[in-house]
Amino acid sequence: MKKIIYLIILLFVSFGYAQTKNIDSLTVALAFQQTDASKIATSIELVEELYDHKDYNLALKYVLEADKLASKLNYIPGLGRIAYLKALIYNKKEDYLNAINHYTEAKTLYESLDDTLAIARINNQVGLIEISRGYYKQGLEHILSAINELEKRHLEKELKDTYKGLASAYFNNEKYDKAIEFNLKRLEIEDLNGDKNSVIEVIKNLAELYSLKKEHRKSIEYYERILMLNHINNDSIRSDILPKLGHEYVQYRDYDKAGLYLSESIDLNRKTKNIPGLIETLNNCGELNYKRGKTGLAKLRLVEANSLLKTNQDKTEELKNYLLLKIVDSIQHDYQRAFTWQSKYHNLKDSLKVAATALSTNKEGQIQGIEGFDTLQTGKNSKASYLNTPLSGDTKKKFDRLQIITYALLAAFVIVSTFLVLIYLNRDRRIKHTLDLEAKNEKIEIQNKAILEQSAHLENINNIKDRLFSIVSHDLKDSLTSINGFIDLLKDGSLTRQEFDRLIPELSENANNASLLLFNLLNWSKSQMQSLEPNATLFDIREVILDKIKLIEHKLVDKDIELIDNTLRDFVYADYSMVEIVIQNLLANAVKFTKAGDSITISNQINNGKSIISIEDTGIGISQTNIQKLFKSNTFSTRGTKNEKGTGLGLSICKELIDLNKGKIWVESIVNSGSTFFVELPKTQQESPELSLG
Repeated sequence: MKKIIYLIILLFVSFGYAQTKNIDSLTVALAFQQTDASKIATSIELVEELYDHKDYNLALKYVLEADKLASKLNYIPGLGRIAYLKALIYNKKEDYLNAINHYTEAKTLYESLDDTLAIARINNQVGLIEISRGYYKQGLEHILSAINELEKRHLEKELKDTYKGLASAYFNNEKYDKAIEFNLKRLEIEDLNGDKNSVIEVIKNLAELYSLKKEHRKSIEYYERILMLNHINNDSIRSDILPKLGHEYVQYRDYDKAGLYLSESIDLNRKTKNIPGLIETLNNCGELNYKRGKTGLAKLRLVEANSLLKTNQDKTEELKNYLLLKIVDSIQHDYQRAFTWQSKYHNLKDSLKVAATALSTNKEGQIQGIEGFDTLQTGKNSKASYLNTPLSGDTKKKFDRLQIITYALLAAFVIVSTFLVLIYLNRDRRIKHTLDLEAKNEKIEIQNKAILEQSAHLENINNIKDRLFSIVSHDLKDSLTSINGFIDLLKDGSLTRQEFDRLIPELSENANNASLLLFNLLNWSKSQMQSLEPNATLFDIREVILDKIKLIEHKLVDKDIELIDNTLRDFVYADYSMVEIVIQNLLANAVKFTKAGDSITISNQINNGKSIISIEDTGIGISQTNIQKLFKSNTFSTRGTKNEKGTGLGLSICKELIDLNKGKIWVESIVNSGSTFFVELPKTQQESPELSLG
């Protein structure tokens, strides 16, 4: 490995030495050449070497000398190339005014030589300058007039920058499809060049563009492609990409994958102390958690992001943070805090709009633009002759008159500007007043929503109360009245021993009905009040089934029903008490809806890592119409084969308890042939990826 590193260093040193040696040899050759076209060619070659070597000051010195020589000989091809090189050098020095002047000069010379490639290159360079200064429309016009010539000649080195400029211009004009098109073209060239930094830059651009187009699957593909690249700054790249990838999975509604990526992002950004990446990750974690119903954890993450934003400003993430905090506080019914976040969101958004408007106005008001490039034809000699010509008397008078007019126009401009500023300030006050009214209206809407939610909650509680009273006053009252009647008859001595013995089964049935009713009623009311929380453990399901079979043995004998136990030892991961309730209800229902001579078969098996318990009977069955009502209504109930009564709560409770334990319950039935109830339960703890975010 060390040998390879030494070899790479040696190659770089050799390359730098070769470049320096070439520059030295050209400098020596230039000193001994005569004043002719060959000396101009050597000067141009030396300037190009210095330009490639990024020694722009020395390159400018030699190009100016070459310009004097070419002007003396009136060597047009040399003058054109020299003007082009001067423009390139001034462009690198960010002296755009001089750069444009020399591009104009070069274009005029190349037009006289009918050199279409040189003209295309000049138009391309001017377009790139315009785009870099924010003049996207003019930049597009220049580059598009040149691109066909560059593509026809496969000038990949120049096309790479051209495609980058076009993609940027189209992106800023919100023409995302065109921006994608030119990013893909650039990617082909960057892939061939093997520059990983440039490849990552283009792939990231494509991912962001597809995200803006809400094509989240494609955005995910490009972000994951970046993660697969082996790069020396791998931690830095991953800390930047992971929060964005997590966000895309949130938008794609794959919350498990989002949780995994955001969990890794939090750890990595904390380790690398990448605060901007951590802020973005925390915001995305907040969005993920509130969408998963974990508003407490969402609030925790968003508050942390908000505290970091106070010292690390990022207006985009700050806007997102305020919006998410408003949503979470609204869900938690903290409407006063929600209103505060909403106000901060709108204030920041408005200030950003004002700043963007001011920037746009400043660009439009700049006097020196590049729009006149195609019509500006002021060569070096013409400018010099214009400046050295003395003013005549008439010309001087005209010049003085022109100065007076200019001063008058400036005074008028100041007055008009003052009026415009006053109008703008007045408009700003009106906008602020309108926003205040909108904010108050939104606050009222939030309060109204809270009142409606509270009303709905109270109505639901009232319905539960009515249901409880109805059951207690009818079903439970009937069973208890019957039991009490038997006891009174026995106490008064109105029953003989033989009569009492005959009535014992009926008394037992009433007691069992009352017990099961109270059992279901208690669990149903708990579930309706949302107080049930599972306490999952690992236990043998067969033990539960055997215990519950004992409770119905007397009923099986009484109704002459055969019970077939095919269960095997199998462990499930669930709440023991809740599973007991479910098995007891299903066995009681099976007995209730079977006749003398029927059978009940209990079995269990393993399927796809889950335990499935089935309770099958050969009873009266259930119609398809009634199957649709079983697990959805708290009021659906039918009489058993011996006229047994129920509350319609049992299966509703079963469904809620199985859901709480991350299981499933369903039924298959044929009328007059019997029914089979299935319960699926997990065998291991069910982990959620988002838990790691806490």
